[in-house]
Amino acid sequence: MEALLYFALWAGLFFLMMRFGCGAHVMGHGHQHSGTAGGGEKGGAPNVKWLPPTTDIDPVCGKTVQTAEAKSAVHDGTVYYFCSRDCREIFEAAPTQYLGSDAKAQHSQKEHRHA
Repeated sequence: MEALLYFALWAGLFFLMMRFGCGAHVMGHGHQHSGTAGGGEKGGAPNVKWLPPTTDIDPVCGKTVQTAEAKSAVHDGTVYYFCSRDCREIFEAAPTQYLGSDAKAQHSQKEHRHA
């Protein structure tokens, strides 16, 4: 009987934490104070979506690639596109070799579209 009371106490504590405490967001009772979920249109942050450019230059071989079909890699927070898996692997092995000061400046000046 004592063990049953022990487990009932822990089950009650677990229920309260999931309902009102740290687990409330899991059960759909999040901490939205503005009344909109996810910072919607009422005073929250706008819903920003990054759209990749349609074409880019492969930093390894210099080919122009269609980004929709290209292989990609992220280095220092920047997305780079490659014509093949081989070029991507070569870049990932030594990215600084292909990102001299000229390449970094050129890539950072590219126009990025946001919707």
